[in-house]
Amino acid sequence: MYIRQATYSDLGRLMEIFEGAKKIMRDSGNLQQWNDGYPTEDVVMKDIGSGCCKVLCEGGTILGTMALIPGPDPTYSYIEGRWPDEDPYYVIHRIATCAPGRNIGRTMLDWAFAHIKEQGYGVIRIDTHRDNCIMKHILTKYGFSMCGVIYLESGDPRDAYHKKTH
Repeated sequence: MYIRQATYSDLGRLMEIFEGAKKIMRDSGNLQQWNDGYPTEDVVMKDIGSGCCKVLCEGGTILGTMALIPGPDPTYSYIEGRWPDEDPYYVIHRIATCAPGRNIGRTMLDWAFAHIKEQGYGVIRIDTHRDNCIMKHILTKYGFSMCGVIYLESGDPRDAYHKKTH
């Protein structure tokens, strides 16, 4: 498996992955996250255009995706709780796979930490819906700490996580 920069020609496959991830979320009881067509093709195309959309591939097949974005993230400026530090950080948004049980999330997180370390960073923040038990399990197992609740631009709450590598 390897990770590369997403291209516009990947858009159809990325939308398939998001639909598969939504099905996995719904089947596990997470009925509220990524509703109303989110993420839209426009959102994903902006991620691709900005260079932050990454894809995990095996052979020629894309198995997972994430947006790895340098902070600060405006939705993280207010938290009900407390960030453990104010070190510069990257944010992971829109991390998804439709091939569960293959350690794809862990592989993408490993790559993200190696990548940000090359950039001189050591912190990743990520948020998820309170009902996303699969993602919360992955983050806890990977060593992220739940720091509190942040609010999206829409006002929807999300559990916020933080991990420092150094």
